[in-house]
Amino acid sequence: MSVEEKNKIDIITTNKEGILVLTISDHLEWGSDNEHLVILQEKINSYLHFIESGQIAESYPDVVGEKIMIQIVFKYQPNKIAEEFLAIIKSFINEKSYAFNFYKLESNWN
Repeated sequence: MSVEEKNKIDIITTNKEGILVLTISDHLEWGSDNEHLVILQEKINSYLHFIESGQIAESYPDVVGEKIMIQIVFKYQPNKIAEEFLAIIKSFINEKSYAFNFYKLESNWN
């Protein structure tokens, strides 16, 4: 799965605190245009729809009432514009009472 498959949830896990974590796998490089941000926003909107439409409760009934986090794992470090975008997204998602996290995957693979 990838950020480009906007109607699919890439990874669903439960962390050690019992929070259901929906992870977006983002392998795209950052360019000077906003295309990457548009793709990412569409994917985030898809995740929010999955949660708010009740599909998550249908798929995972034992998580109803539990904390939910949307997380993005980047292959490439977000640029300044992307970091500003992610700050806005974090605020928006937190207002909906969901957690939000993102990080760049550290790898020794070539």
